[in-house]
Amino acid sequence: MKVIAINGSPHKEGNTYHALSLVGNGLRAHGIDMEIIHIGNKAIRGCMACGKCRENKDEKCSITTDTVNKCIQSMKAADGLILACPVHYSGVPGTMKSFLDRAFYVAGSNGGLFRQKIATALVAVRRTGGSATLDSLYHFLAYSEMILATSNYWNVIHGRLPGEVIKDEEGVQIMEVLADNMAWLLKMREQTKITLPAPTMAPKVITNFVR
Repeated sequence: MKVIAINGSPHKEGNTYHALSLVGNGLRAHGIDMEIIHIGNKAIRGCMACGKCRENKDEKCSITTDTVNKCIQSMKAADGLILACPVHYSGVPGTMKSFLDRAFYVAGSNGGLFRQKIATALVAVRRTGGSATLDSLYHFLAYSEMILATSNYWNVIHGRLPGEVIKDEEGVQIMEVLADNMAWLLKMREQTKITLPAPTMAPKVITNFVR
């Protein structure tokens, strides 16, 4: 089994990376591979709301000048997903938000590519804004009908300089427990694929508040 982790930090080996490494070490101890895809330093523009991904049903965003389409296929092939980023103004960094808007809209518009995968999110922060940012990441997972792995507290770890998060003892434990819980869910899902099939995807009903 394999987990894809999306690193939305501008810094390839900043505190978001170190937090992901803690989770990755835990997953590998359970025999589960994890690959970190670093997108936080890429030039990724936001969704243009062109609707081509829904119209073409080709599992692709119409914007082809960046790494989003390649990442979508890696995420589709994985058994589990982790969304990870630092905190910018108590929220998700712009590049990460643009990436998620497009990747998850393509996935949802093409039959739910990420549906029923085991998923989680984590945040690295200096001081505050971690819970708000984590909540924003969770929105993508919940809307996509993913199975959420949790820990014994919010998945937030604290530090300023690269590597400082390792000094956050509670944060380190949160990442370790998260890895154990995610591994358990991944194995449970794998063992029940045949004996307990996932619910059939319901056709989406869309309404608005204008009558």
